Amino acid sequence: MLDYDLDMSSVEHGLALPDLVAEGDELDALVSAQTDWTKPTPAAGWTIAHQIAHLASADANVLIAIRTPDAFDAVLKRAEAAGSQYADLDAAVGAGKPRSALLEQWRAGRTEVAAALRDIPLDHGFPWYGSQLTAALMVPLRLMETWAHGQDIFDALGVSRRPTGRLRHVASLGVIGRELSFHAAQLPVPAEPFRVELTGPDGQTWAWGPEDAMQRVQGSALDFCLRVTQRRSRAETDLTAVGKDAQKWLDIARVFL
Repeated sequence: MLDYDLDMSSVEHGLALPDLVAEGDELDALVSAQTDWTKPTPAAGWTIAHQIAHLASADANVLIAIRTPDAFDAVLKRAEAAGSQYADLDAAVGAGKPRSALLEQWRAGRTEVAAALRDIPLDHGFPWYGSQLTAALMVPLRLMETWAHGQDIFDALGVSRRPTGRLRHVASLGVIGRELSFHAAQLPVPAEPFRVELTGPDGQTWAWGPEDAMQRVQGSALDFCLRVTQRRSRAETDLTAVGKDAQKWLDIARVFL
């Protein structure tokens, strides 16, 4: 299986990589100005250091998958052995490092990831969790994770975050990953098409799906991204849904693979 059998045709590949770099740079500017990384974030038990450590660790795993794919089996075995505690334990290890060392590790890793993803063909597969992935999916996935964990840090610091057009990549993943939300909730995947209409940061409309679809979701792109990354509850967003399946989707929405 490649890219979890997701349809990647709606992802804007030409913009995704530079947007990934920009997303990392924006978060870097925020955290590098903070001397205290022990401040707790909305994720239970996770400080700012845990959030950055998680991003740095994921980048390291991407590099293993691309450069030495056979060695990725060891990553999968560690994840399997740790089970549901894998992310927490992994982040804790990184969070225990000196702030300066962790910041440098994250900076170096994300630079190398961007270069590695730039250098391989879009359709070149490499191992990942549960599927072979390509750069076509990994680039927006890394952007989504950077944005989502960055949101936790912005929230922890009480800093207002200006939404940008980079949200389109996150929104696209949310839309194309709809079936994964139903699978994760152990619910039947709706056969009926969906229409998603979101208002982007500049007031433009981003749309997916047939215009005459009976299952419909509308709202701001920011709130949709916050919902599918589970950074906000449905009640905290302006999202509206028409149709039983669309209503259920907003209740269970997720973009994590």
